[in-house]
Amino acid sequence: MAGIFVGSLGLILVLSVFNGFEGLVISLYNSFNPDFTITIQEGKSFSPDSSVLTKLKSLNGIRAVSEVIEENGLLTYGDRQYIATVKGVDDNYGMITGIDSAMYNGIFMLQRANEEFAVLGAGVEQSLGVNYEDPFGFITVYIPKKGTSTTILNPTDAFNRDLIKPIGSFAIQSEFDIKYMIVPIAFARRITGDTKEVSSLEVALKDGVKSESVQKQIESVVGEKFIVKNRLQQNETLYKIMRTEKWAVYAILTFILIVAAFNIIGSLSMLVIEKKKDISILKTMGAGEQLIRRIFLSEGILLSLIGCICGFAMAVLIIVLQQRFALLKIGGGSFVIDAYPVLMKPGDFILVFLTVMIIGLVAAWFPSSKAARSIIELVKE
Repeated sequence: MAGIFVGSLGLILVLSVFNGFEGLVISLYNSFNPDFTITIQEGKSFSPDSSVLTKLKSLNGIRAVSEVIEENGLLTYGDRQYIATVKGVDDNYGMITGIDSAMYNGIFMLQRANEEFAVLGAGVEQSLGVNYEDPFGFITVYIPKKGTSTTILNPTDAFNRDLIKPIGSFAIQSEFDIKYMIVPIAFARRITGDTKEVSSLEVALKDGVKSESVQKQIESVVGEKFIVKNRLQQNETLYKIMRTEKWAVYAILTFILIVAAFNIIGSLSMLVIEKKKDISILKTMGAGEQLIRRIFLSEGILLSLIGCICGFAMAVLIIVLQQRFALLKIGGGSFVIDAYPVLMKPGDFILVFLTVMIIGLVAAWFPSSKAARSIIELVKE
């Protein structure tokens, strides 16, 4: 019973921690990634049709549509250089993502009157050594000119160059923090030379709207030349890795639970030996093999059931205490959170319960069958 208790407790706790980290990572990615992205199947950029944009904005459930331009460029600040992705966004971008809630330094503002500002990833900021207090601290952006001949004598003539003032930085996840600099789309158009084309369209849904039905509507509006990806498809590799890790740990702990189930086999086997006389008396009174097998099988299932329920109760108590008081801290101090996140899901409890009961049933079957067969041997003797 103690073995089943520890196994059930461990499974629920570990799965809950994985749920917590999964929810944390997804929330971080969702603060940067939109509900949907629309990109061209062939090529890097496209010119959005105004009629298509109008249809998209009029679809039920869509809150906003934002035009985005992305291009790799060289950033220089003082004597430092860094290669980053310059992401130009329009005024609707604040409605598309929750990046304003992930600000690390400064504020999220891309334009004020005639001034243009850049918001950097925290990694980009640190690599450039940006000082927001410096009134003359501008970032110089270099982006290669499109269609430039390779015979240009002066290398600087092969680049579009412009200055922009940094105003803040965001910290979401290292994948984004070391990659992006967000600028107004007008600045991106000047520096890239794309006056009409965009790299993608980003779409945000209204609260409570099911993404599956809206995705089909978007695909029918934009046509087969475009790829529409939801948040799961945008980070498909990440989701697969998290699921694989979770199921791998579940499999490992299940093997440990199977080892613990050998205690049930040993305990019931010893009980069969101790109760040989009682079994023979029951047989004499008319008990058949099925009754004897059912007695020991029920005891094995009862051991598993009690151990499982006690493990669940203790796991719920520990999880609630962790959620309220953050008892177990994450060392290092460089994480987004300072305590292990935990999240209970009913599906985990059902899965662990079925796992424990199946293992308990199989473990109890062998001693109970031996008990039923031993009766016949006693009668023969």
